[in-house]
Amino acid sequence: MTPRHEIETNMRGETLVRKGLMRRQAGISTLRLVPDLHVVKVGGHGVIDYGREVVLPLMEEIGNLSKRHRILVVTGGGVRVRHILDIGIDLGMPTGVLAELASKISEQNAVMVTLLLSKWGGSRVKTADLLELPTMLHLNLLPVIHGTPPYGLYEHPPETGLIPPHRTDTGALLMAEVLGAKSCILVKNVDGLYTEDPRVNPDAELIEEITVKELITMDMEDMVLERKMLYLLRDTVNVKEIRIVNGHKRGTIEKAIKGERIGTVIRV
Repeated sequence: MTPRHEIETNMRGETLVRKGLMRRQAGISTLRLVPDLHVVKVGGHGVIDYGREVVLPLMEEIGNLSKRHRILVVTGGGVRVRHILDIGIDLGMPTGVLAELASKISEQNAVMVTLLLSKWGGSRVKTADLLELPTMLHLNLLPVIHGTPPYGLYEHPPETGLIPPHRTDTGALLMAEVLGAKSCILVKNVDGLYTEDPRVNPDAELIEEITVKELITMDMEDMVLERKMLYLLRDTVNVKEIRIVNGHKRGTIEKAIKGERIGTVIRV
């Protein structure tokens, strides 16, 4: 057999799947591109779909906060994502196609949110241009990006069903991780994570703080965040917690940015 061509590196001859190699790299610190960044994910279903009465005051709050803190606004999809998924599944579309379709909705919301934040320097960032973020922040711009990760047709098959497992919550976490952000905040329409849906069961209890392991063990029927996010958070290097706050109440985002007690904190 003709010997393969190799380059003299620490990974010469490696298969890149050997467990010992992975363990050897554990604990290696990575570059944190924007260590003081706060990733604020504005939900489509929980916030944007409510229209001007909820969205406009929230945009003003985020805009004003951006003058004192470095913020990346990430947009969700909302009711139109549910509509396109319903049609797509009914027509037998595979998961990768469903992911492609759903991403277009969060992109539309990103355009509108960018325009609403233009007074404070709101600037649209496309997925491929994420590494332009440090420059934009140095220019005192307020970047806005849609949250759907760019897996598209290569979306991972879900454990059950057809709905793409990586959606805008997980996209926000992945961006926070690669940028080395200080925090990842999910802005929803409830005060945090409850033991059950509080709109269905008014007696549901707010969970103020919980670990990823505990939450996975609970195996809840429904949650206010994407389940895939828990498994990603379990393996992150830079981001060690996510926080869920109510975007219908003023001041919650600022409290989350300051690390004050608000909403739900999910920790590694």
